[in-house]
Amino acid sequence: MKELVEILAKALVDKPEAVDVKLLEQEKSILIELRVAPEDVGKVIGKQGRVARAIRQVVKAAAAKSRKKVVVEIL
Repeated sequence: MKELVEILAKALVDKPEAVDVKLLEQEKSILIELRVAPEDVGKVIGKQGRVARAIRQVVKAAAAKSRKKVVVEIL
């Protein structure tokens, strides 16, 4: 899942080298922290959060087999 978020984020931003993804796996949940350059945050969030919502939906679909709650934070 980390690679999936990284690929999606790098395709959206102007500075793909600044993309940093961290995966924190706990017993019942998975936290994915996505950090991008400050000027690229708007591109990852999108208008009214549509792009961020789409990224979260794709990640949740990819994690459906693990039956863990997945949270994607954009920082």
